[in-house]
Amino acid sequence: MKTYMASASSIERKWYVVDAEGQTLGRLAANVAAVLRGKNKPTFTPFLDTGDYVIVVNADKIKVSGKKLDQKLYTTHSAYVGGVKKETLKSKLARKPEQVFELAVKGMLPKGPLGRQMFKKLHVYAGLEHEHAAQKPEELKF
Repeated sequence: MKTYMASASSIERKWYVVDAEGQTLGRLAANVAAVLRGKNKPTFTPFLDTGDYVIVVNADKIKVSGKKLDQKLYTTHSAYVGGVKKETLKSKLARKPEQVFELAVKGMLPKGPLGRQMFKKLHVYAGLEHEHAAQKPEELKF
């Protein structure tokens, strides 16, 4: 019996659209990361990018549990002395809701060139409109 190994030429990619309205941030991000990685396919290969494209709409209407809106912090550093900037989840959702979801998914993907390649297949939009109608995305429910 031989083990099947996918090759780059045998990978078929689909486009999916996910509505994030009313869904929990972490659970949705974990499911989207699995689709981006290709773990939902029988042809999953750990060292290849076998995943599909995912479009996430309504990222501004995502919800979180507990006191995360006030307690969760996003930290950046400007590489200068004293250049630490901290921002709460509430203010980041008001300013850049797409980036909140992107950072959650990015942390769940592999680190290195393979993870960066997988992350490029994620498209996040704050509203309901997206510019990928030509790809005929299928609706994906979790």
